[in-house]
Amino acid sequence: MGVVRHIPNTITSMNLLSGVMGVIFTLKGRPDIAFPLMLAAAVFDFCDGLAARLLHAYSDIGKELDSLADMVSFGVLPSLMLYKAMDGVTPAWIAFIPLFLAAMSALRLAKFNIDERQSLNFIGLPTPSAAMICGSLAYFISRTPDGILAGWARGPVFIPLVAIVLGLLLVSEIPMFGMKIKKGNTLLDIKRTAFFSIAAICLVITAVLRLNWSFAVLLIFSVYILENCIFALFKVDQ
Repeated sequence: MGVVRHIPNTITSMNLLSGVMGVIFTLKGRPDIAFPLMLAAAVFDFCDGLAARLLHAYSDIGKELDSLADMVSFGVLPSLMLYKAMDGVTPAWIAFIPLFLAAMSALRLAKFNIDERQSLNFIGLPTPSAAMICGSLAYFISRTPDGILAGWARGPVFIPLVAIVLGLLLVSEIPMFGMKIKKGNTLLDIKRTAFFSIAAICLVITAVLRLNWSFAVLLIFSVYILENCIFALFKVDQ
């Protein structure tokens, strides 16, 4: 058991290392490498919790380490990717607005650690979901420099607006469904089924239009936000 108890923390450390490497490549102007590293961090983030549950290797250190890793991979990295996506924008100070997302991610993670309501579902947008939108957007822009989104990104409004909206959603009180399995929760199953059905449609749309695969990621996580906001608006209970 001595070695086994370190497995989840080792996986969490891989999340952190992926995020740090993503930051390095972002600063080098390589979102094509930074975004796959963010995806790798997300896989490690999922696997560390799964490993902890399967091995019964929970620890207070693991919980804190997980938040620290998430702050780098899903807080600092996505905000820097948006910052770099605004290279050349005028006035230059506007490019710093996306860093607002990093501050809100820190607040979100701190609240999550002390909020007992979020054991199954979430209150506010999870940091990995916000990060996936930012990372896929930056990647898609880099791959389609002549596209509409790239044109918007060169302006002073679009990316700062995305960062501010996502930052506010992170610390909002909007309920968002999670992916943890719980038997007998029919409403949660319906929400997930609707989400995965629409996600499949997003994949088909991306393939039919022959767009870069990152556009599907952008659509899917945008749908996740929209679906949860609609449920909250009509007060559909978790």
